[in-house]
Amino acid sequence: MLGKRKLLAAAFVWGWAVLSPTPGIGDDGFIAGITDLPLMPGLREIPEATLIFDKPDGRLVKATAEGAAEATALWQFYEATLPQLGWRRRGRGKFYRDGEILRIHVEKNDSKLTVRFAIAPGSG
Repeated sequence: MLGKRKLLAAAFVWGWAVLSPTPGIGDDGFIAGITDLPLMPGLREIPEATLIFDKPDGRLVKATAEGAAEATALWQFYEATLPQLGWRRRGRGKFYRDGEILRIHVEKNDSKLTVRFAIAPGSG
């Protein structure tokens, strides 16, 4: 069971993510067109790098975002918010939900963080 501080911190991060306006993202605080993949405040989605493809056995999604965020803050954000959307953590950068796997890959170049998201059918 999470302690009160962790629950309050998770609620704060989630509220911040949903309510903070961030240029270049979907109007609802998520990657455009992907309602179950939030975009951390401070990151900007690269729309031309987003690919969404529905196929009979599940969807394939690839998206990229970048910004001046710190990797530690990024992992804290996704490890706190994704479980609230039903994603279960299976290791650093790997989450599972309802027959899909979400992978998050982070690269740091100088002061810029590049984040690549991939969702594909798979088992946890």
